[in-house]
Amino acid sequence: MSNKRLVSIGEALIDFIPSRKGCDFDDVDSFFPAVGGAPANVCAAFSKLGGRSVFLTQLGDDPFGHKIARALDKAGIDTSHISFTDEANTALAFVSLASDGNRTFSFYRKPSADMLYTADKVDKSAFEDIFALHFCSVSLGDFPMKDAHIRAIEYAREQGALISFDPNLRFMLWDSEDALKKAVLEFIPKADILKISDEELEFITGETDISAALPGLFDSGVRLVLFTCGKDGMYAYTRNTSAHVLSPKVEVIDTTGAGDASIGSFLWKLDDLGISTDNIEKITESALKDALEFSTAFCTISVQHKGAIPSYPTLEQVLKYKL
Repeated sequence: MSNKRLVSIGEALIDFIPSRKGCDFDDVDSFFPAVGGAPANVCAAFSKLGGRSVFLTQLGDDPFGHKIARALDKAGIDTSHISFTDEANTALAFVSLASDGNRTFSFYRKPSADMLYTADKVDKSAFEDIFALHFCSVSLGDFPMKDAHIRAIEYAREQGALISFDPNLRFMLWDSEDALKKAVLEFIPKADILKISDEELEFITGETDISAALPGLFDSGVRLVLFTCGKDGMYAYTRNTSAHVLSPKVEVIDTTGAGDASIGSFLWKLDDLGISTDNIEKITESALKDALEFSTAFCTISVQHKGAIPSYPTLEQVLKYKL
C-alpha cells in the first residue's frame, strides 16, 4: 500500500432515503437523512478501507452542510479543504426505492452551494502526495464548479496522479441530454480510468456492446475501463488484458452508493497493488481480477444495508467475506 491520497472533487448532499421500498413517492411515510453525493462516497469508501482521502467541495453554511462535514470527517476523510457559503443551500436529494433496490431521485439543487465552488478555491496543497483524482459528471454543468474540476485535473496531472472519471449520469439535473453528453465527452479524454455502467454505455459511446465501445475509449486516452453490470458483475479492460467477476446472489436492501463503492474500493486496491500512471497499462489479468474480486466483495456487503457511507465495510470485513 503506497498510502498516497485519493483526492475527489464534486457534489456532497443529503440523500433522503424512504422508509419503504417498492412504492411511489406518494406512498412513502417518512425519509431518513443520509450523507451522499458520488464523489464524497468514493472518498468514504477509500478511507473506510484505511486509505487517505481528501474531498474538495463547497457546502451551504446551514445545518445540512455541517451535518455532511461532520459525517465525512467521521468517515476518515480530510475535510480541511471544504468551503462553506451563505450564497446557496446544501443540495438535497429525495430517493425512491423500487422493490429491487434501484432508485429514482428528486433533487433540490437550483443552485446549491457545491455548484458555486470556484477554481480559485482549489488549493494546490491538497494534491501533495496524491495517488489519484476522482470526479463525476454531476458538477460539469455550465457553472463555476466545472472550472474547479479543470483546475483540479491540472494540479493532479502536475503531480503525476491517475485521473478517474465516473460519468454517473443524472439526466434530471441537466437542461438537455445533449448538454450532458457533450460534458461527458469533453472530460473522458482527460481520464486514465473510466468507470461506466451497462445502463450508461449506449448513451455515452453509441454502442450497445462494450467490446465495440472499447477501441474508441482507448483511442480517446482512457487506459483502463471499469464496466459495471449490476447483478452480472464487473469487468475491467485495458488495451492488453481484461478480467470479469460475477456478483454473488444476495438480498439487495439498497443500491444507493453502490457504483461509488465499486470505483472507490477498486481505486484503493489499485493503489494497494502499486498501480500508477507509469504501469497501469501493464497490469496483469491476475491483478485486474484481484481488484475486481475485492471491489465486488466491498459492494456486495454494501448493498445489503441501507444508505451509502454507513453501509461501507472496513478492510477487515472485506477480507473476511467469501464471494
